Amino acid sequence: MLSALFKENVVTSSMSFVVIIILLLLACATYGIFKTISHPAFITSFLWFCILLIYQTVDHGLYALSDKLYGVLLLWNIGFCFSSLAICKEQMYIKEAFDTNWVVPLGPNVNGFEKDLEEFVGEGKHVVALSAGTAAVHLALLACGVKPGDEVLVQSFTFCASSHPIMYLGATPVFVDSEVDTWNMDPVLLEEAIKDRIEKTGKTPKAIVPVALYGMPYKVDEIMAVADRYGIPVIEDAAEGFGSRYDGRMLGTFGKYGVLSFNGNKMITTSGGGALICPDEEAKREIMFYATQAREAYPYYQHERIGYNYRMSNICAGIGRGQMTVADAHVAHHKHTCDLYRELLKDVKGITLHENPSGRFDSNYWLNTIVLDPLLRVKGQENAYQATVQGAVGGAGGVTHVAVNAHTDCEPNANVEAMRMGLDAMGIESRPLWKPMHKQPVYKNCPAYVNGVSESLFKVGLCLPSGPYVTDRDIEYIVGGIRGLIER
Repeated sequence: MLSALFKENVVTSSMSFVVIIILLLLACATYGIFKTISHPAFITSFLWFCILLIYQTVDHGLYALSDKLYGVLLLWNIGFCFSSLAICKEQMYIKEAFDTNWVVPLGPNVNGFEKDLEEFVGEGKHVVALSAGTAAVHLALLACGVKPGDEVLVQSFTFCASSHPIMYLGATPVFVDSEVDTWNMDPVLLEEAIKDRIEKTGKTPKAIVPVALYGMPYKVDEIMAVADRYGIPVIEDAAEGFGSRYDGRMLGTFGKYGVLSFNGNKMITTSGGGALICPDEEAKREIMFYATQAREAYPYYQHERIGYNYRMSNICAGIGRGQMTVADAHVAHHKHTCDLYRELLKDVKGITLHENPSGRFDSNYWLNTIVLDPLLRVKGQENAYQATVQGAVGGAGGVTHVAVNAHTDCEPNANVEAMRMGLDAMGIESRPLWKPMHKQPVYKNCPAYVNGVSESLFKVGLCLPSGPYVTDRDIEYIVGGIRGLIER
């Protein structure tokens, strides 16, 4: 088929010339003429084109190429041009920041990134770019009036960044367990918790923080209905749910505020960073006020409230602007990895892939997750937890304290740990699910409303590689590794 497409009577030199001109115009429109013709990616690609043109026209000796080979090389050339355009976007915006001396936490890239995000999430929302998703949670809580002595209802099955900022403000997190469909906050348990906290404290909790665990949307309608009944604002933690939708609408746009994260492993990245989705321009300005040290309008530094240094740098925002050009492609890729995992795991007994519970849910599948039947035997599980872990598991960043004991009171089953260790030995990074916050020692004295769902999932679940550089062949290798570790 390729040969037929590129026979000399179909793909002539003139047609090839048209292709390269189109690519040239596209690049010039994006970068400008000088940056385009001086960029190494363009120079390399243009040289390839010239070589191919010579190969096509010279018809003797070693210089004669078949039509099929010419077609393959021309396709490679075109693909290289387009991939170069995508890759160089981030570099272009970063260079622009340095060239114009905008290397501070404001500037054209910050403004442009916020505009891109506002168009992406829609619903007339306003967005503030910040230094981290954790900062976004913190400022959203502050905007909802959370103060020392208050209580905030937060999903227990999550990363600690959902709950730590509650403690920053001197408030108390009240943990709510999950339901089995989405693994997110249980709306029924949420209402029970609200009633009980009102009865016990005489006060209504100041905010509700549901989380899009691994990109899966929560039961938005039911949670919002409960929140509305008691007049409690909702802060959507969509840090893992960038691009996920519920009933076709972006997560982060249902509650009063929505949190996004652009950490290095998220759907798109700014190296480190986050954003807060705000309901209107006034709310956005107030968030920006607190994110820039809460300075009053005087010719000198006057501070009447405590502020924070939470704005995103113009350089990081430049990375974000480039990443926004591939955001939809990244989401599509993660969904594709889920489809492939489903197909390859469908006949593997004892392994279940977590998927959208119905058509209303549209997860970005930031991380594809599986659960292992407790009765599934995995090679080497008798050696699980035989030694304490030295350092962070799976290349996670940060400094850790050396584990004193190999066991805790709540940990993944031996077969899950054996699967993780076995895959690690093959060069495959996998990780346990988040350990529920109500089982974390630091929160041992905080109220928790539990039903056992998050604890049981933590014991049987595992996260699999899902990022934009995970290829189909990689997934085949991963699933092959899983199959090979299961004892027959």
